[in-house]
Amino acid sequence: MKSQEILRKVKDHLQEVIQHDSDRGLFLWEELLKVHPADIAQFLTNIDIEDAQNLFIALPNKLKHEVFSELSLRTKVGVLHALDEQDRVEALNQLPADELADVFELLSDDDLKRNLQLLHKKAREKVLELMQFPSDSAGGIMDTDVLTLQEDFTVSQAISILQRLQPSREVYHQLYVTNRQHQLTGYVNLEDLVLNVPQRRIVDFMQKPELIATAFEDRESIAKQMVHYGELNVPVVDKDDHLLGVIPGSTLVDVLVEEASEDVQKISALTPLKYPYFETSFARLLFERGYILLALFLAQSFSTTIQKSYESTLQLGSLFLFTTMLISTGGNASSQTSAVVIQGMASGDITGANIFRFIRRELLMAGMLSFILGSAGFIRGYITTHSILESVIISVTLALIVLVSVTVGSAVPILLKRLNIDPAFAAGPFLATLMDILGILIYCMVAQYLMHWFVAWWTCVI
Repeated sequence: MKSQEILRKVKDHLQEVIQHDSDRGLFLWEELLKVHPADIAQFLTNIDIEDAQNLFIALPNKLKHEVFSELSLRTKVGVLHALDEQDRVEALNQLPADELADVFELLSDDDLKRNLQLLHKKAREKVLELMQFPSDSAGGIMDTDVLTLQEDFTVSQAISILQRLQPSREVYHQLYVTNRQHQLTGYVNLEDLVLNVPQRRIVDFMQKPELIATAFEDRESIAKQMVHYGELNVPVVDKDDHLLGVIPGSTLVDVLVEEASEDVQKISALTPLKYPYFETSFARLLFERGYILLALFLAQSFSTTIQKSYESTLQLGSLFLFTTMLISTGGNASSQTSAVVIQGMASGDITGANIFRFIRRELLMAGMLSFILGSAGFIRGYITTHSILESVIISVTLALIVLVSVTVGSAVPILLKRLNIDPAFAAGPFLATLMDILGILIYCMVAQYLMHWFVAWWTCVI
């Protein structure tokens, strides 16, 4: 049977599987043990926590450890409560220090103290050191269990150390070199140790790192630089250049995925969720989505106020029929532009060095789009109304709305970036609501002005 089919049957007969009190339960249990640990972990996350605890405890030790490493943070915390002291020690000791820090953030003070006491002294020190850094900083995501070499080691000494420690320490392709004060001085590649003579000292052929992260530097900034420079690993240092740890490539992938997920939520006017959807309480989701929608609803009411103020103007001819078309075009243009800006800043294409070039280019783009859409608006208006005046009003309004939309869509993300606010907040509902208000205001003012101008001109002609 396929894994998903097995898990579905296990869920349908969960109590029989947990209690092993039937032939069907024993059969499904044996099939469950053959499922990939990641699939079992996802299954445990999606069922009741008490059932998850009972099922996890019954797993064989080897599989238990593999599944535990794949569990989400909240489920890890849940199953830890059900483990005895020995199993808890083994589970905690197999986690990297950064994951331990994340798990401990979810524990109460008493549970934190009790679990810390279970760890070995060195492991405790690493966790406590790591918890000093914000979770979105380089120090918060670094791996502290990294092997370093001293600059005065010879090649033969370095190889001897690697041969002795490699089974229990993760060895990166780049081995970082420190002085006696544990300050980062360079790195060597594994192949450098093979190609140099045994008596040569590391300081003679080590290289300087292209990229070094400081402990409190933003993780998204580091991830972008790692991608830009093609670095698979980046050392993390403190203000005095002491080597604290390394950000490996696997962590880079996690950071990029998390940051992309956060940007999607921000673009949708949501505060980024700290935990997965099904591990976030319904009340929390309701609050996060409800207050934003309520705020946007109240802001959108300004459009109604503006329309009511210019009701007599819009009721003339067929102008009222084009309101939705005009303000929707403004929202589309601003969202399209902001997406280009946000993506450009995220990828590094748009920087402080070329920002004015980008603005000039977008102003030209705004002018051309205004002309094209304004011309299309005149044609569309004349086909419907057969009125030159109304068609001109629609055309001028559409051109101005597009011009303002592209300008605002370009400027707002840049302004937010300067204010150290994530530019992703500029996209989506916020910008669309702003352009709805500005769009209806522009339409009403243009219609009123051109109507008055036409009446004055017609009076002079007569």
